[in-house]
Amino acid sequence: MRNLKVTIGYDGTKFQGWQEQKQGRTIEGEICKALFFMHKHPVDINAAGRTDSGVHATGQVINYQSDLDTIPIDRYCRALNSFLPLDIRARQIVEEDHSFHARYDARERTYKYYLYPSDLMESHFRIYSDRIVRRPNIVQLNNLAAVLEGTHDFTTFSAPSDETPNRVRTIFSSCFHMEGPFLVYQISGNGFLWRMVRSIVGSLLTYEIEKIDAAEMRQRLHAANRKLAGPTAPAWGLFLHRVRYKNENCLY
Repeated sequence: MRNLKVTIGYDGTKFQGWQEQKQGRTIEGEICKALFFMHKHPVDINAAGRTDSGVHATGQVINYQSDLDTIPIDRYCRALNSFLPLDIRARQIVEEDHSFHARYDARERTYKYYLYPSDLMESHFRIYSDRIVRRPNIVQLNNLAAVLEGTHDFTTFSAPSDETPNRVRTIFSSCFHMEGPFLVYQISGNGFLWRMVRSIVGSLLTYEIEKIDAAEMRQRLHAANRKLAGPTAPAWGLFLHRVRYKNENCLY
């Protein structure tokens, strides 16, 4: 048996999210289907995190136990991709110690949210970014975004229906930058609440328009009151960018 760690990328547009369901197409379901055809029996997988419907990934990580010993590691990506649909790709596969677990051993998860400041939404950007009609003040956005760094209760930026009892998370970095025509929000942390990143993006954009300063931002964060958040940004601009593990350098 080999414990395989696989870095996965996917276009989340036509999926009902990550988690396998009785109805609807899911990323987990398609990967399990591919592994079933390869192994001739069901294979359980562990994922670093679960993404919502419409959310994309360039660096999702899974692991599973494989009894296939006929495929060399350097050919495994090609073999797995031959069974996967084109909107899911295995990007890298390595063999890990049997104790490795994609979710429980993750030390840092990084998300990117793509915003397209333009009067016109280009057709090829529409499912991978959210159009905004004005270019915000990046300096002001970063003054607000920096408040989120550190360990905090993120109830203010949780989903109204999220019943997670412990909403304390540690954020390592939080900032905006330009990537070509896109304004990108990048956030890294030890974990995130359901829809937390999208709530943060929508809130920061609203706060910048309202000219909220860092002190007021800090008060709203510490108030742990969902009513103080702004609107939640749509799913299609969000990417699970990478997952980092102990003693591991960034892949991308």
